[in-house]
Amino acid sequence: QEHYGGLKGLTVAWIGDGNNVLQSFMTSAAKLGMDLRIATPRGFEPDLRITKIAEQNSKEYGTNLLLTTDPLEAADSANVLVTDTWISMGQEEEKKERLKAFQGFQITMQTAKCAASNWTFLHCLPRKPEEVDDEVFYSPQSLVFQEAENRKWTI
Repeated sequence: QEHYGGLKGLTVAWIGDGNNVLQSFMTSAAKLGMDLRIATPRGFEPDLRITKIAEQNSKEYGTNLLLTTDPLEAADSANVLVTDTWISMGQEEEKKERLKAFQGFQITMQTAKCAASNWTFLHCLPRKPEEVDDEVFYSPQSLVFQEAENRKWTI
């Protein structure tokens, strides 16, 4: 909102794990007027109950919701590219399996080429290089440090 001047009409592309952060996006995006495009590997989709809520909200608020296994399809024309850790606390034993499953889901400049010309990148940190490459993470389009500062004021 701070960067774009508003949220209504934006398209957010989530590329990564169907975790708690995504599920928060799913329950709020439509209510804020945003389209949400989600790419997760098979087997790592968001909770079906949350998906049903998101579908209901999209219908009610007239927004679009896409769930896919193709990161480039999710990124297509998106204003905001977002990811989060692929290995959350308590999942450390699954690291090898998860890294294999998430191959091809790293956000790169190739991903950004599919996005809208005014794309930005968000990540709630801490970030691992397999999730987003340095070129995107440290680019002028990356808002991760502003995002981190904004979170500070909510704590």
